[in-house]
Amino acid sequence: MTFTPTELEAEGAAGGEPTGDPASARPPRSGRRLARAFLRDRAAVACSAYILVVVLMALAAPLLVELSGHGPLEFDQAAVDSDLGGLPIGWGGGIGADHWFGVEPGNGRDIFARIVYGARVSMTIALLATALTSVLGVVFGLVAGYFGGRVDMVISRVMEFLMAFPALIFMIAVLSALPAENRQALLVVVISFFGWPYLARIVRGQTMTLKQREFVESAKASGASSAQIIFKEILPNLSSTIIVMTTLAVPGYVGTEAGLSFLGVGVVPPTPSWGQMIASSVPWYAVDPAYFLFPGAFLFLLVLSFTVLGDRIKKIAESGEARS
Repeated sequence: MTFTPTELEAEGAAGGEPTGDPASARPPRSGRRLARAFLRDRAAVACSAYILVVVLMALAAPLLVELSGHGPLEFDQAAVDSDLGGLPIGWGGGIGADHWFGVEPGNGRDIFARIVYGARVSMTIALLATALTSVLGVVFGLVAGYFGGRVDMVISRVMEFLMAFPALIFMIAVLSALPAENRQALLVVVISFFGWPYLARIVRGQTMTLKQREFVESAKASGASSAQIIFKEILPNLSSTIIVMTTLAVPGYVGTEAGLSFLGVGVVPPTPSWGQMIASSVPWYAVDPAYFLFPGAFLFLLVLSFTVLGDRIKKIAESGEARS
């Protein structure tokens, strides 16, 4: 459902070794050098290109649907053969100039239109859940790690409880009991509710290490408040870790939304969803494999691209810190 803690939890602070006063505590980083290293990494560039294509496809969904000539909710009974149980007419599930990715068996809805609108739904839920999870995880992790004591104990117990809880079962139960209205917003809230402890746990551990460093002690001596120390001194040193973990969180949330929609408790029909399309294609995959292939391929490649991109960013950041 969510990303799991990795060796990042045991690593030192992302900003490297501090020196002296707060202003010069963090080692200088060459953004251009990291950018060049990223552009030289073919896997990272290829994954970024595919993610960009999906994002642009989601943003331009209305325009693409207008160009294709078919909306995601339009039925085209002329594209299916009622005598054959609703099988699409033509090769590859009805692929042709009129329907670029073919049509859904039984009802004739255009698969391309539902793919692009499904990308909008999946990316919106995943990115909003990632943003909310990141805010909660970073804030609670920083507060627990910096203040320690009773504050740390309370936040840590909450994190342990949520991480030990059977999240998927709880999601299914809650979403099944709630009304269908605003289901996308509910998915974001429920996913984020169980997702933030994983990032918070890593941020907490690195904050506990960073608060012992000289630049934090120097900031305290200069009269800086706790909020200034947390958000101006400690938080910038966690930037690479946060970027990596949020990048790795997105594919987990894309998969979670697709899985819940596949189980029938996610996005409510007729709103397009890749997981919902995969579930609908199960009875047809033997006679119309294209219906399963398109949403399955888009979903697989998106999850794979985010996962590989997160791993490559992590390695590039680590190599950049080693040279600093």
